[in-house]
Amino acid sequence: MKRNVPIFGLAIGILFPMIGVIVMYFVKFKGVPFAEYIVSLFSNGKLGSMVLSLSALLNIIPFLYYTNKRLDMTARGIMVATLLYFVLFVLIKFVWN
Repeated sequence: MKRNVPIFGLAIGILFPMIGVIVMYFVKFKGVPFAEYIVSLFSNGKLGSMVLSLSALLNIIPFLYYTNKRLDMTARGIMVATLLYFVLFVLIKFVWN
């Protein structure tokens, strides 16, 4: 499989923050049912934006890795995914309150 393609980076960039949301659930909200946790992320703007921004920070790890390996197209895909998470962050924080 060719790794220096933007779609591969987009998949990685979407996957890492999802893992971050799940880790945040097990660390801070393990007494709450998972479905209720997800609903509260979208209904509570402050909580949702906090969890989403912290989990989007995980994209730094693969971004730096692929940038150092000179796989720039994959790093570009990770950056696009991070920007999509930023748009979601703005929507949760300011629009969907």
